[in-house]
Amino acid sequence: MEADLRKEHEWLQHLVGEWVFELEPVGPDRTMEGMRGRESVRLLGEAWAICEMRTGAPGADEGSNIMTLGYDPSREQFVGTFVSSAMTHLWVYQGELDDSGTSLLLDTEGPSFTGEGGSSRYRDRIELVGQDERVLSSSVLDPDGQWREFMRVSYRRPSSR
Repeated sequence: MEADLRKEHEWLQHLVGEWVFELEPVGPDRTMEGMRGRESVRLLGEAWAICEMRTGAPGADEGSNIMTLGYDPSREQFVGTFVSSAMTHLWVYQGELDDSGTSLLLDTEGPSFTGEGGSSRYRDRIELVGQDERVLSSSVLDPDGQWREFMRVSYRRPSSR
């Protein structure tokens, strides 16, 4: 079986390489303010991007996260997953590029962070700011039907700036 590669797969190549990041909480929850880390992104063949993130100092409250991203031609959507050493939920993404081709919008559903149980809808946006910079913003769909951003992560290649 051979991968059915499309132009959307080429977009994933923008993510490949070594990155440093800093988390910028948005809104009243400042529990992760200033969290920093490193990310290494590689391709699995040409169809999948594997993003491995590490936060914190080695040996001290270090966290690990893995995101996979690809494009499924049969669904005509980007697809992916996210797992974290800090939670037990497997996040499953589906989404599409915006009209400009610089932002990948990914929708998912997961546990509500309100403490009331149940689940919520979430949207992550990966925006290419330039060749050496990108931003990941995360939003939750409020009961009033409005998307509320609660987290922003700025990535840059260590050699830039």
